[in-house]
Amino acid sequence: MPEMQRPPVTELRRVPGTELRRVPVNGVELNVALAGSGPAVLLLHGFPHTWEVWTDVMADLSDRYRVIAPDLRGFGASSGTASGYDAGTLAEDVAALLTALGVPSAAVVGIDAGTAPAFLLALRRPGLVRRLVVMESLLGRLPGAEEFLADGPPWWFGFHTAAPGLAETVLEGHEGDYVDWFLRAGTLGEGVRPALRNAFVRAYTGREALERAFSYYRALPESATQIEQAVATARLKVPTMALGARPVGAALERQLRPITDDLTGHVIEDCGHIIPLHRPHALLALLRPFLADENAGAT
Repeated sequence: MPEMQRPPVTELRRVPGTELRRVPVNGVELNVALAGSGPAVLLLHGFPHTWEVWTDVMADLSDRYRVIAPDLRGFGASSGTASGYDAGTLAEDVAALLTALGVPSAAVVGIDAGTAPAFLLALRRPGLVRRLVVMESLLGRLPGAEEFLADGPPWWFGFHTAAPGLAETVLEGHEGDYVDWFLRAGTLGEGVRPALRNAFVRAYTGREALERAFSYYRALPESATQIEQAVATARLKVPTMALGARPVGAALERQLRPITDDLTGHVIEDCGHIIPLHRPHALLALLRPFLADENAGAT
């Protein structure tokens, strides 16, 4: 699709009245940012981010919706466990979070590491998910991503998983340099504001924080099996939008097309992987009409 005009970052409004709350679910405590009122929109972040990756879209969404943005299990300020970083468990975490908050249904938006849990939640619990938006990730081994994976998966997948403890040992003391690489690459060299950069670095500093983050990657084979098993017995029936940029492009849409009843796909041009921070206005221009189309009577 054509590139969308983007106002200067200074025009983006920060989220007024955001509440941070710790919510116990499934044996962990999730750190959750809450803002606004109305039908619920659940935002699931990726790596190496926290809920703050949504900072530049939350203000707009919170004018119309109750925005719920947790740190996933073991990420950011949420507590971690020795296991449970597979997509199925992360999906059950956020299902329990919605129950704990008294939310009967939500539109669910996931990026990167948040995509697979969002997808499984919508597939397994369609009554809980009104609309689904997924972006810049792949869904396990589902067909459709062969072109993207022609040269193999991204290099850091192997680095994070090759030998238990290796990545943590190499990176401890150098977390800032590592996170900076992802932030620059994910915004096509532009980087992110210092305050956000520092928040992300703090969230991934220390051996335990790194181990929890890499546990997500080490659980990817289990997550891929969960996805294959789920699509073998069910179709994705909730209205779904797949968004791509660089590097994933339309690969996620191609994976979803054969198994989804109602799918819309867009590729945002001149946009890096971290869509909510790199092109937040382009993202909002797609989210607003998609979310507004729903018959959202639930809060």
